[in-house]
Amino acid sequence: MQQHIHCIVNDCHYWAQGNRCDANEILVATNGFAESQPDQVDAQMASQITPDSAGKCTSTACKTYANRNSDKINEDKVKRMS
Repeated sequence: MQQHIHCIVNDCHYWAQGNRCDANEILVATNGFAESQPDQVDAQMASQITPDSAGKCTSTACKTYANRNSDKINEDKVKRMS
C-alpha cells in the first residue's frame, strides 16, 4: 500500500504540487521535542528516540520541515523523492 502524506506548508522544501509531502520519510513529534532538538534530529533517528504523548493534535509538529530556501536542507539526511 502506498502512503500519501499531505502537507499545506508550501514554503517547505518537501512540499509538492497537490499539497503532498515529497520527503522519503518524516518525523512527527511533540512541539516540545521539536523545539528542543537541532535540525539534525529527524526521521532517520526515529528508532533511537523515546516516544512521547502529545495529548492533542495541536501539540504536534512535523520535525522534517525545512524551509525551501534554507541552506540547512541536507542537515537531517532526509531526501526529496521528486
